[in-house]
Amino acid sequence: MILEAIQYAATQAVTPSEFRPFVHSSVNLWSRANRCTKAWAPHEANCKAFIGETIAGMRQRRTAVVLGSGLLRDVPILDLARAFDTVVLVDLVHLASVRAWIKAKRFTNIRLISRDLSGFTDTLAGRMPEPLSFLRQVPYLDLVVSANILSQIGVGTRRQLAQSRHDDADAIVSSLIKAHLDGLSALPCRTALLTDVSYKVTDRGGAVLEDADLLCGVPAPIAKRSWFWTVAPYGELGRDRQAVHQVIAV
Repeated sequence: MILEAIQYAATQAVTPSEFRPFVHSSVNLWSRANRCTKAWAPHEANCKAFIGETIAGMRQRRTAVVLGSGLLRDVPILDLARAFDTVVLVDLVHLASVRAWIKAKRFTNIRLISRDLSGFTDTLAGRMPEPLSFLRQVPYLDLVVSANILSQIGVGTRRQLAQSRHDDADAIVSSLIKAHLDGLSALPCRTALLTDVSYKVTDRGGAVLEDADLLCGVPAPIAKRSWFWTVAPYGELGRDRQAVHQVIAV
């Protein structure tokens, strides 16, 4: 609890005011990742390997943008920083520990941007969501990585809609997920999409206690790789329950 409190206070101090409400969730994710290091390791290795394969096939390596950079556990940041002239990390919150690590490594070519990538504000205002339109302004853009953020757009949107009691939550979530996918496919550069598409909560006997489509009915792109990620091993959600997500790489 002490480490979480320090992380929270330090991150609050360096986070723009409009994004401070999300610091708590980011610290919770950091704490869970530390508890689940062993269970998450295969997933993180698969993500890094796929991004590494994508980089290896590129000739021009000027600017790379990582959407949903988060804790940097699933992103080969060292390889990206060495391969590209500029690496831009985009997320709601960049934890103080992440900032400190980047500073300690002396990577002067890494830029941090705090930004809501969901498109939720546009949707509520009655505008067509174009959450990735800002990428058109990024000069010399050669690579965009969507790093396990797509399903979180749906989760975060549902949480906000629950507070305002919207009746069309499914339609809104679907439109935002589609907008993200459409935005990626429209980019004139190399892209890599990493996302979980579904999950199951099972007991020790294998019985399915809960399951869900994390893309809310939006068809998933054809995957080049696919694997399972034990997001919550036994003991995290309960002694006899675990949550396993299916992940695709495109």
